[in-house]
Amino acid sequence: MSDIEKGAKLRATAAQIVDAVASRGQSLDAALRKSEGRVAKDDRSLLRLLSYGVLRHHWRLQSWVDALLDRPIKSRDSVVNALLAIGLYQLNDTRIPDHAVVSQTVEAARQLRRPKHAPLVNAILRRALRDRIFEKTPSNEDAVHDHPLWIIDALKADWPDDWDNIVAANNARAPMWLRVNPAHGSAADYVDRLEAAAIGSEPFAALPQAVRLLEPRPVEALPGFEEGHVSVQDAAAQLAGPWLVDGISGRVLDACAAPGGKSGHLLELGGGRINLTCMDKDEARLGSVSENLNRLGFDATLIAADASNPKEWWDGSPFDAILLDAPCSASGVIRRHPDIKLLRRQADLDRLAQLQSELLVALWPLLARGGRLLYVTCSTFAVENDAVVARFLRDTVDAQEEDVLQNNNIRDLMRTKACGHYILPGTAGLDGFYYAGLRKVS
Repeated sequence: MSDIEKGAKLRATAAQIVDAVASRGQSLDAALRKSEGRVAKDDRSLLRLLSYGVLRHHWRLQSWVDALLDRPIKSRDSVVNALLAIGLYQLNDTRIPDHAVVSQTVEAARQLRRPKHAPLVNAILRRALRDRIFEKTPSNEDAVHDHPLWIIDALKADWPDDWDNIVAANNARAPMWLRVNPAHGSAADYVDRLEAAAIGSEPFAALPQAVRLLEPRPVEALPGFEEGHVSVQDAAAQLAGPWLVDGISGRVLDACAAPGGKSGHLLELGGGRINLTCMDKDEARLGSVSENLNRLGFDATLIAADASNPKEWWDGSPFDAILLDAPCSASGVIRRHPDIKLLRRQADLDRLAQLQSELLVALWPLLARGGRLLYVTCSTFAVENDAVVARFLRDTVDAQEEDVLQNNNIRDLMRTKACGHYILPGTAGLDGFYYAGLRKVS
């Protein structure tokens, strides 16, 4: 296979991935899993770069495609529209030579069994260069900010002074954060191990187990990863473990545990003090929890069940602490999952808020007197966060907000609301999270 054919196959595959998300509503992770095996292993990083980049900048790229086309491409050929976006993304956002972009993207049209569209792809990409389309600022707000208007409007309503910084953070590539297992040394120790492996990194003063890589690396390159010495987890997510188990011993429930990152952290911190139960509605996803705990050398009780229906699975013994990492819009982790911007709808927020309230109400009776429930989402929207917690506190006589976290370094990075605390996306390189600690009182 020639270099042009190999490059064309990669671009054709990227177009199919983007089209699966944009036209058929498939998640990016699922589309990548289905398609990644079609390209050579050493080309997969470029495949992911193109797929993530085009979805991250979907609205800007689509505005250029629309401006360059004389008439829209028919829906049955939507993969050609995706291919044009991939070509424009390469020309504007990568260092790939223009001639290679054009020749391989044109050939990709043929590999997609759209040979009649190859001249169109060639003409559009050359016209983009000739007309200097990339120097023209889009007129539509969604294209300017690369977000659907409903997300922009919601952020403006909730964060009038911060919304533009949030959308900018959402459009940036996320750093790779690690969580060091304290049983195998400190974060500073692990930074030294990384340096010895020629991997640049830096510790994070606000959270003692967090290390940030200067450049992402495959987990196979991380010293001690397979032995459970370190895990991949955003530093903002690392706040849940120490908050929940501070001063806690006994039975602990991780109510929506998959994929198990927070479960492992709870056991790293709780040691012999806690007896952890991990549950998830999706039995297949619960398997990832088991894999994570096995790698770390921990055991927990795993239950595949609906947390909102305890009568199906609860044994009647109260829990001393409950982690409710509630299903949400994931609007705080858009930079890691740019397909969220295409797949989520405004109507999803009310449905999710209802589910979050149902989970809180269902799990509260399972908490022992004096016990702690930590409500967590990776959402930036008030309707899923402080509004849910405020309503719960208003309607639940034995619940009160508890602010136990003593780490003032992390507090300086958080935004306090009437109920709970936010870490906004991009703050100190962190993902966006919401936390609210609740205590059951007499």
